Amino acid sequence: MELPEGKVLLDVREDDEWAAGHAPDALHIPMSELASRLEELPADSEFYVVCRMGGRSARVTQYLNQNGWDAVNVDGGMQQWATQGRPLVGGVGGAEPEVI
Repeated sequence: MELPEGKVLLDVREDDEWAAGHAPDALHIPMSELASRLEELPADSEFYVVCRMGGRSARVTQYLNQNGWDAVNVDGGMQQWATQGRPLVGGVGGAEPEVI
């Protein structure tokens, strides 16, 4: 998936999930750390927020939209991303990247 100019894929999964496999060029900020890391969000960007299945990303999307950002939840999350054959990078200890 190529994101249009000004759009950012924001992965809000935990560190172990990210390490196991993630979308190339995604920005990783775990949901539990988001409030303290808001300054890392690029200004004037629209965010596509993703987690494993869509629950955490829905909450983050709501939070961002309520606080002045433009955000869209990626329904189906990284599980659907992988099922659709989209690229994954990462992998722990040389393993193939996977969604956990």
